[in-house]
Amino acid sequence: MIGKLTGRFGGTTSEGAVIVEVGGVGYVARVPLFALTMLRAQGLDEISLFIHTSVREDALDLYGFPTEEELSFFKQLMSVSGIGPKTALGILNVSDVSTLRRNIAAGDAAALTKVFGIGKKSAERIVVELRDKLALEQTARGESSQGGGDDAEVIEALTALGYSLAEARGALKHIGKAKNTNGTNTNERISAALKALGTAPTLS
Repeated sequence: MIGKLTGRFGGTTSEGAVIVEVGGVGYVARVPLFALTMLRAQGLDEISLFIHTSVREDALDLYGFPTEEELSFFKQLMSVSGIGPKTALGILNVSDVSTLRRNIAAGDAAALTKVFGIGKKSAERIVVELRDKLALEQTARGESSQGGGDDAEVIEALTALGYSLAEARGALKHIGKAKNTNGTNTNERISAALKALGTAPTLS
């Protein structure tokens, strides 16, 4: 399996894929639009791409990314049921990785429906399957999702206390419906979530 390609930039194909020439062999790799634009603008003699290899019965496709972070997010998207490499690449064409992570962590499924072939149900499935994981990752990095930073901190606190992600999300959903919760700080939301977990019969 190919993990990384470093070689001469051999131009692009008619489909917009990048050609990386290594030892006399030209490897074709599909890349996000921002990477393609960057490579064309910089005119580099040598390029390096982190590679994901997609093997099918009738084809072997390479997907290339300038950074490991982009490759990692690409693989996270493909971990969602029904999302293949072409769709995952299309999502990366919408915006940069940081913005996409924040949108998903904040539960913004509408931001993903800009991708051709991604309907509302598919976008919501991506959010449901990745939101908690990305929110926790952002909290670990000291970041916050737009409109959802407090929620990420509450989730982290609850999971640290032994609650599951589903229970933590259920508690947040419950306290979100209560009156006068807007504007409360993180500690108050944690207290409210703990109270909800202790008193609400069903939070799922």
